[in-house]
Order: sequence, then C-alpha cells, then structure tokens
Amino acid sequence: MSSANLLKIDTRAPKDFDKIVTKEKTRDIVAELNELQNLLYAENKHSLLVVIQGMDASGKDGVIRNVFGSLNPQGVAVKSFKAPTQEELSHDFLWRVQMHTPAKGMIQIFNRSHYEDVLVTRVHKWCDDETAYKRMTAINHFEELLEKHNSTSILKFYLHVSPEEQLGRLNERIKDPGKQWKYNENDFSEAKLWDIYMKMYEDCFEECNKIPWTIVPSDQNWYKEFLIASKLLETLKKLNMQYPGLKK
Repeated sequence: MSSANLLKIDTRAPKDFDKIVTKEKTRDIVAELNELQNLLYAENKHSLLVVIQGMDASGKDGVIRNVFGSLNPQGVAVKSFKAPTQEELSHDFLWRVQMHTPAKGMIQIFNRSHYEDVLVTRVHKWCDDETAYKRMTAINHFEELLEKHNSTSILKFYLHVSPEEQLGRLNERIKDPGKQWKYNENDFSEAKLWDIYMKMYEDCFEECNKIPWTIVPSDQNWYKEFLIASKLLETLKKLNMQYPGLKK
C-alpha cells in the first residue's frame, strides 16, 4: 500500500506566491536553462530524461511548450506515448520506450511514459496487480540502468490537478475553437475513474521512488511551470558541466 495521499496535497500555489513576480522568475530561469542546455549539448557527457505524467487536461503540453519551447530544438526531443500499436504489444512493455531514451548531450521529454503500463492498464484491469508490481520492479531497474550506466539524470513530474479544474479544462476544449482539436469524448469517461487513478498513481510513487517523483500543484499553470523550471535548473547545475574547449 502507498504512503502517499494525493487528497492531502494541495493543487494550488501557496497564498504568498505572487503570479506576476513568479512568472518573471520563470522567464529568468528559462533563460538560464537555455545556456545550460547548450553546455549539456557541447560537453556531451550527460543526458536528461524528463517524465511528465498527469491526468487528462493537467497541462502536460503547456509545460513542454512554455518551459522547453525556447531551448535549442537540436538538443531537445519530445515523445508522446499513446495507446500501444500491435507491433509494440508484441514486445515487452519497455521496448517502445527504450528506443527513445536520450543520447548524451540531449534532453528527452516523455509526454506520458512507461508508467502508463502500470496506470491505465490497472485502472481498466488489462493488467493484474501481480503483473503490475513485476513491471514496477522492471521500471526501477530500467531507470537505474539509465542513471548509473549512461549518465542520465531522470526527473519525474506528476502534474497534480484537482478534479474541478480538470472538468473546467475539458469543457473549455468543447467551447474554445483553438482547443477543440484536443477534445476526446473518452476523457470524460476517464475522469469518472478519478479515485482509482489516484490509487494507482500513489502505488507508483511508493513502488517506483528510487528516483523520486515531484508532485507539482497544477491548477495554476504559472506556478506549475515555475516549479518544473526550477527543478530543471537545480538538476542541470549539479552536473558541474564544462565547455570542452578547442579540439586538439
């Protein structure tokens, strides 16, 4: 059983956070990230894998656009994991993920990830608990392999949105012409399974925490983006990277 309890974790920014000031801080952080990403690419010794999980309409696409959008596209790749194809289903569940892990010098973003195979599959009972826990063990080994043997730093973000905010955003997709392309009738059905999803996420946090999760309050996009950008900055700075200098 999980010791995490998402119901007790706020989905909004603390009241002492000012929106305008925080957005300015985020802009400064993103500018610094731009230089660090260039350094990561030039040094070519480390890589970064950013896993972004969350319920529908939690703002995964917005984070990718607003935090990573101004970085050099030569050094950033995004992979969105949707329902597996027949070819993918004929392999082990990590097969489709392994081919998208980052090369040295690269930042790889997973929009959804290998965790879908222990989340949505359990919610819909396509995967029994015994298999799911074996998969979680395999995920721990997979992430350890990347971190310890390929110099890959891994950041795992869960975008923690409230059911009320999610419903509002899903309804906005119906009304806003600029967002109608995102509308999927099935999202409303999935939202009704909220409590089950929370339990499955909590199990992931408990069982796959050797590389810790960051639970990001996500009802306010400006706060969510600030927290993620800050974590990225902290992680890249810790690598103590150096430009390689002139080649001899």
